[in-house]
Amino acid sequence: MFIKQLSVFVENKKGKLAEIISALGKSGVDVSALSIADATDFGVLRLIVNDIELARGVLSELGIIYKVNRVIGVAVDDTPGGLARALDVIKNEGISVEYIYAFVGRSEKGAMVVLRTNDNDKAIAALIDDGVTILNDEEIYGK
Repeated sequence: MFIKQLSVFVENKKGKLAEIISALGKSGVDVSALSIADATDFGVLRLIVNDIELARGVLSELGIIYKVNRVIGVAVDDTPGGLARALDVIKNEGISVEYIYAFVGRSEKGAMVVLRTNDNDKAIAALIDDGVTILNDEEIYGK
């Protein structure tokens, strides 16, 4: 039920993001979704990729610090209020959303969203109980 996400610590320096994305691409890693939040000296690049182990190897070779996190992939109705429904379920369970971002693509199940909460197991159970579609690895990575 969980999706593996890479959280990559990127030096806030001209060209660093391009270097990372280029190296991943040259190695055959396909990025399905990404988000970046910056701070003064470093940013956190969050990636959903088709081959997490290959990506980890590339990042290690570059000497880049990263962490693998478990996140939730959700398909929501691609209509006004579609995302609000899933977020209301999580809120009603007393769970906090730590971050959220959408995919560039779309599946036949709806708009794809990645989120992480302070209690992913409880969030998944509540979302399933409410009929929200939880995406698996194959649906996210396109395998």
